[in-house]
Amino acid sequence: MNDKLPVSILIPTKNEVGNIAACIESARFADEIVVVDSGSTDGTQITAEKLGAQVIDFRWDGHFPKKKNWALANYTWRNEWVFILDADERITPKLANELTQRLSTAREDGFYVNRRFWFLDGWLRHCGYYPSWNLRLLKHRLGRYEQLSGADDTQSGDNEVHEHIELQGQVGWLKGELDHYAFPSINVWVEKHNRYSNWEAHLLANRVGAAAITNSDLTPRLLRRRQLKRLAQYLPFRPMLRFLYHYVWRAGFLDGYRGFVFCRLMGIYEFLSVAKARELKSHLRDKSA
Repeated sequence: MNDKLPVSILIPTKNEVGNIAACIESARFADEIVVVDSGSTDGTQITAEKLGAQVIDFRWDGHFPKKKNWALANYTWRNEWVFILDADERITPKLANELTQRLSTAREDGFYVNRRFWFLDGWLRHCGYYPSWNLRLLKHRLGRYEQLSGADDTQSGDNEVHEHIELQGQVGWLKGELDHYAFPSINVWVEKHNRYSNWEAHLLANRVGAAAITNSDLTPRLLRRRQLKRLAQYLPFRPMLRFLYHYVWRAGFLDGYRGFVFCRLMGIYEFLSVAKARELKSHLRDKSA
């Protein structure tokens, strides 16, 4: 008798051998676990297969779709519901229990999940990173990650970075949380945000994303954030303003030392995005000259 929950878990990976085992273990309640891997060389695929996951190879050609959209559209899912779980995330027991109780009677077509971020040996409770709602559970035929025109080749990798899911249906919110070990060290933070700033810079340099501000498939809260972010592009001293936003306005100072370091790094991230965008604009002008 199969007592597993009829939900499929989608885990995108590349060289995640240090995370994949704990990630899969947190999803043991699910009927299907699928790891979509981009040519890992550290044994991620072998570890995942030993733990009973289905491993799918993904090779990106530099254009849309990227990894998660490709998997949602092309893999033959065993279940209607798909939970998208990054390798450095863990489904908490409370969230697993809530899924078990709600899915059988759910009238919604997708659910937002709150994440808490681990940084410098503790959870961030402020800084604008908590709560952090993300649409992760959906009926897979009804949702895809947004594809911003002109943003396919942003040097940010083959996985969706900051794109959000556009869902054709009703959404709900779950009480259980995801534990996100995204930033176990400053070194990891810097490596990831170097790639993320490539994404931001390409959008800035190519003026991508205007259509996303009026996209009715995204929540009003997210659309407001997009609009404010676009307006902020024209403000001076953006790196300092970014630090003050996270540290003062979003009460990062309440997270103590880890909050101060995190908010300072966010200012550096803003600086990288702005500087890279200016560099790209210069290259674009040179090509058109």
